[in-house]
Amino acid sequence: MTSVGVGLALLAFFIVTNVGELLVWIGAALFIALGLDPVVRRLELSHVPRPAGIAVVVSILVGVVALFFALLIPTIVTQTSQVLARAPGYAEDFLNSEFFVTLDDQFQVRDRVTAEIDRFLANSDAVGGIFGGVLGVGTVILGSLFGTLVVLVLTLYFLASLPGMKRWAYRLAPRSRRPRVEALAEEITRSVGLYVIGQACVALLNGTFAFVLMSVVDVPFSVLLGFVVALLAFIPLVGGTIAAVLVSLIALTVGWETALLFAVPYIAYLQIEAYFISPRIMHRAVAVPGAVAVIAVIAGGSLLGVLGALIAIPTAAAVMLLLKEVFIARQDDL
Repeated sequence: MTSVGVGLALLAFFIVTNVGELLVWIGAALFIALGLDPVVRRLELSHVPRPAGIAVVVSILVGVVALFFALLIPTIVTQTSQVLARAPGYAEDFLNSEFFVTLDDQFQVRDRVTAEIDRFLANSDAVGGIFGGVLGVGTVILGSLFGTLVVLVLTLYFLASLPGMKRWAYRLAPRSRRPRVEALAEEITRSVGLYVIGQACVALLNGTFAFVLMSVVDVPFSVLLGFVVALLAFIPLVGGTIAAVLVSLIALTVGWETALLFAVPYIAYLQIEAYFISPRIMHRAVAVPGAVAVIAVIAGGSLLGVLGALIAIPTAAAVMLLLKEVFIARQDDL
């Protein structure tokens, strides 16, 4: 039995390591399906049959994705290629900028920074590892398109079969505990769905504000950077900070005034988002203490990358709900 157990564990490890990308797609599709389920339920309450509601919601989602690929992807590909082609020039402009000259006068760091930049740009593997190379941009986009198609198809199946999947899972619980398990599971899935919708709204607002601000202050590659900012905004707590640093560094290639004109309003917006926008959007979704949220995001990012960081907070909320409703309630009964 020990040998069989070890063999099964090795088989599971082999499967996970070789279909890791597929597992990420499945996780993303399930996450999106849980986010769309509250909308479908709301349509059901309006006397719209569930199949029709699923068709409407998925059609809107497909339309948004198709519009995104049709309008933004060509611009993003072009601007990404321009970034790769102009990277050495940007480095030289930064070294000759007034900001860096002032910094070098105080700390004498020019020789060291120049050596590190030259060594990095000379390493084709390093540059290609970040961007995939100019020729690799199209390949990455095609791979993303295929992955998006797979995720959309899986999302459709998960959304259509979600009630049946729940009923099957509830049957695994003892009959005496089944109503309690069903109530907890429904609360968890509702919270996760509302969290996904809320985080999407926050990311959309964040990316739109950053794009408008970059267009006003003339930060280069505003479309590409706006898309990156919106993606980073999906990562709780740290996504906005990473976006602020990234865009500010690119704005420094234009001048320290441009970087300052972007950084100050964007950081101010992040404070407004943290204290006013996110709480109002998320007040019905999840309630996780700040320390737990930070630990969850770091652990999720370490285990599953971006997807792990995205699902970290709703997972932490689900664990906290189970602890509160099961273990703490049981101790109170005792």
